[in-house]
Amino acid sequence: MQIKDFKNIYFIGIGGIGMSAIARYFNSIEKNVFGYDRTSTMLTTELMNEGIRITFEEDLNSIPVGFRNKENTLVVYTPAISMNHEQLSYFRKNGFHIMKRSQVLGLLSDNLNGIGIAGTHGKTTVSTITAHIFKSSKLGCSAFLGGISQNYNSNLLLSKNSPWVILEADEFDRSFLQLHPQIALVTSMDADHLDIYGDKFELEKSFREFVNQIKENGILVHKRGLNLQAKGVKTYSYALEEKADFYAENLKLVEGFYEFDLVYPQGIIKSLRFSYPGKINVENSIAACSVALLCGVSENEIRKALAEFKGVRRRFDYQIKEENIIFIDDYAHHPKELRESISSVRAIYPLKKITGIFQPHLYTRTRDFANEFADSLNLLDEVILLDIYPARELPLEGIDSSIILKNITVPAQLCTKQKLLDLIQESELEVVLTLGAGDIDKLVEPIKMMLTEKK
Repeated sequence: MQIKDFKNIYFIGIGGIGMSAIARYFNSIEKNVFGYDRTSTMLTTELMNEGIRITFEEDLNSIPVGFRNKENTLVVYTPAISMNHEQLSYFRKNGFHIMKRSQVLGLLSDNLNGIGIAGTHGKTTVSTITAHIFKSSKLGCSAFLGGISQNYNSNLLLSKNSPWVILEADEFDRSFLQLHPQIALVTSMDADHLDIYGDKFELEKSFREFVNQIKENGILVHKRGLNLQAKGVKTYSYALEEKADFYAENLKLVEGFYEFDLVYPQGIIKSLRFSYPGKINVENSIAACSVALLCGVSENEIRKALAEFKGVRRRFDYQIKEENIIFIDDYAHHPKELRESISSVRAIYPLKKITGIFQPHLYTRTRDFANEFADSLNLLDEVILLDIYPARELPLEGIDSSIILKNITVPAQLCTKQKLLDLIQESELEVVLTLGAGDIDKLVEPIKMMLTEKK
């Protein structure tokens, strides 16, 4: 059977950002969509408001009767789900058709002109900027994104006519090896997911496998300095201000946003204004523009799209922007992402005190990068460290947030989520930055309300 032949699609981990985009796709083509997730979030609420049914109970009684017919039900799961999950075990034992999220994404995109955007960080923002540029141009596109585009309030974009599809190519669990794009873009290959790969060498090896799956006569674009080659494809590089095939000149900060000239192989686009803050996001926009220009998007279309880009939820996401209090929420959860996010905030607010609230993500990542996390957090004026968010992991003996704290040299303290609002209430704050990929997002609205009341 092919995917189109299934009437029912059951998602295990439907609230995941990548899973939810595929669930939205199947809902849009009028499949019966049902899913499980561990907890209710803003995203699961949005899915339910769109007519998708969701259970937060793992027991088998929560599976609707109609989805227990293995002949017309496809089960899609995320690798973040434990193999011992009660529902997944049930579907396995009873011979259901079961696919990983990445396999489904590969099948859905295989007959289109896929643009696979990969990297240990930056891929969500680059994917979303690229999708916005294409969607705003005569080319159009569909897109499966790893973040919620603020322009479209969704992580799924659909086009009936465009052959282009933007795909966030996730390296976790080697998921991106299910994709065979026409164009691949790689932003970074820093050590991460060492619980999966073991070491950086194995991670880089996986990225090389990914770019060698580019279709014949395709295109590879990568950040300058990455050691990547692919056979039978054209290769281009991009950078922020270093000389590359695509890079910025005359970069300047004007009223909190950057303006620059974009140099590319055919010429220069003068005086672009990117309406999304942060120097790292200028680099991300150059990556997106490189793909767009190579595919035939015009200079004027790029100029208009960059000026109108509204950003990505939880990526340098302003919650409050007032004279006496600034609050920014960011998904940064890797030491390099923290460094880039904090540095971008510092560039915009050089004279203000910046307080970072960081929730480490995963015991293994905290163990592997404790010193690097501390180095990045030392760029703040003060640090509040929350407990580690475990996600899919069980606790590791001796591993908690204190192993980061001991190497932080600026004023810092540990705090539980339960006591955080009380601490904020007592603190003198100017710029507040929430950082992390766990459930810190659930604290954003309460923090916003408290800071608004304190103004």
